[in-house]
This record gives sequence, C-alpha cells and structure tokens, in this order.
Amino acid sequence: MAHRVDDRQSRLPVAQATVLALPPSGQAKDLRSNGTTLDSLLCGALAGAIAKTVIAPLDRTKIIFQVSSKRFSAKEAFRLLYCSYMKDGLLSLWRGNSATMVRVMPYAAIQFCSHEQYKKQLAGYYGYQGKALPPFPRFLAGSLAGTTAAMLTYPLDMVRARMAVTAKEMYSNIMHVFVRISQEEGVKTLYRGFTPTILGVIPYAGITFFTYETLKKLHTEKTKRSQPYPFERLAFGASAGLIGQSASYPLDVVRRRMQTAGVTGSSYSTILQTMREIVTHEGIVCGLYKGLSMNWVKGPIAVGISLSTFDITHSFLLKLHQRSYFTH
Repeated sequence: MAHRVDDRQSRLPVAQATVLALPPSGQAKDLRSNGTTLDSLLCGALAGAIAKTVIAPLDRTKIIFQVSSKRFSAKEAFRLLYCSYMKDGLLSLWRGNSATMVRVMPYAAIQFCSHEQYKKQLAGYYGYQGKALPPFPRFLAGSLAGTTAAMLTYPLDMVRARMAVTAKEMYSNIMHVFVRISQEEGVKTLYRGFTPTILGVIPYAGITFFTYETLKKLHTEKTKRSQPYPFERLAFGASAGLIGQSASYPLDVVRRRMQTAGVTGSSYSTILQTMREIVTHEGIVCGLYKGLSMNWVKGPIAVGISLSTFDITHSFLLKLHQRSYFTH
C-alpha cells in the first residue's frame, strides 16, 4: 500500500512539469497572431519577387505593345525579345525589373498580409470564425487587399512602367525617374493613371482571390485533404489569374497609356478620353485587348507561382511557430 502511494507521488512532479511547460492559451494566441502578421508580410514579399522575376521579359514585352499603336502578334512579340537580346544583351530583357522588385515586394507583402487581416475581420463580422467565408465576403476580402496595396505603392508602378518602355539613356535608375518626372512633369504625374488602376484592381484582386479560395474549398470538400499538393496550388492559382486578368484587362491597357503619356508624346488625361482614342484608332479587340494573349501565358504563371509560394511558405512558418511553442 505504501509502495503505491510512493509511485503516485513520484509521478506527480512529472505531470506538473508537463502542464507548466505549456504556454498559457492567451499568450500562445498572441504570439501566433503577431508571428502570422510578420510571416504574411515576409511570405508575400518573397512570393511577389519570385513570380515577377520569372515572367519579367514577357511583362516588359507586353507593356511595350500596350503603350504603342503597333499591332500585337506572337511573332512580333518574339521578334521584339530577340532584337532586345541581340542589341543590348540578355539582361536587357529584365530592364525595369529592379523597379518592379522595389514595387512588387511591398505591394505583394501588403496585399497578402491585408488579405489575411480582411478575411479575419469579415469572418468575425459575418460569424464565420474558423470557417471558409461565403462567396461575397471572399470576393470583398480580395478586392480590399488589392486596393490597399495599390493605393500605398502606386508611384512605384508608374516608375516601373516608364523604365520598361524607355532606353537606358533616358532614365539611369529608379531615383532618376522620380527626379525627372517631378522636375519636368510635376509630382502630380506620379499618380497619372491612378483611377483606372484602382477600378481595375477591384475586380482583378477580388476575382483572383475569390477563385483561388473557392477552388481550395472545393478541393477540400472533394478530397477530404486539408491542404492541396503544390502542383494543385499552382493550377488553382493559374486558373484564378487567368480569370481575374481577363476581366480587368482593358483598364490595364488604359492605365499603361496614361502612365507613359509623357514619354510617348500622347495626351491621355482621362479614362474615357483614353479609351475613346484607343478604340477610334486601334479598335476594341486590337486596342483595349492588345497583348491579352501574352497575358494568358505570363499571367497564370505569375499568379500561380505567387499564390502557391505564399501558401507553402506561410504554412511552413506557421508549423515552425507551433513546434517552438511545445519545445520551449
């Protein structure tokens, strides 16, 4: 009998030590919340940088055609890439990518992080904590995230467009673009094309995130697996990018024309005037949808890489945080 009592007493400190090793639930929740916000920023920046670097030559080619009156074709696009390579070397295909990185890393970081925050806020508002959002809040979270990111980083998008369509002699670096535009065209020019950008990003970001989240939800319901495989994420992201970019493409052409008006000799000042000029001289399909076929190639690749990279790295960091709570 005494021997049994001693056994219980010897096991008691172990049980107490095990309980004391676990962090308080409130503290663990706060740590996860803070870690998740920083993780979202870092993973978003990485996802945007990788995706844009991969498709940079195609993106630059698309912008050059968007801001010119030259008819687009796959043959002409390939010829432009080849001529750029022969004239200025391989790295010329990535001209303006430094400006793209300066823009896309904060843009993607803000977009992905704010998307996570908007999802949490909307889930609380609609009473869906811990569950998948219904369709409209799912679309709204994406639209708000894209709008937030675009508003905070727009001048960098303008600078990137200018660098993509001009020779090295005109703008030597990012700061040179800011200085010359401010001195020669005024600071207000840095926000030329802002309205069509916001009008375009609302359906683009909304549809893209909505499609991606919906495909993941349907996948979970069908397969009973909580997380898709990496190649499935790529496919979901590619589908989301294809639909989202197709829906908002005309406004993308309009904003590029307005952004580069100062170096192309055009006088685009408003959305309607720009659209009217494009349709009158180039037609609806050949004007407002110029370069869309190239976007169908590069867009799904970029969005697929971006969304899947964010999901994979974010899940990985979350697992690391969870392990650290139980090992320290």
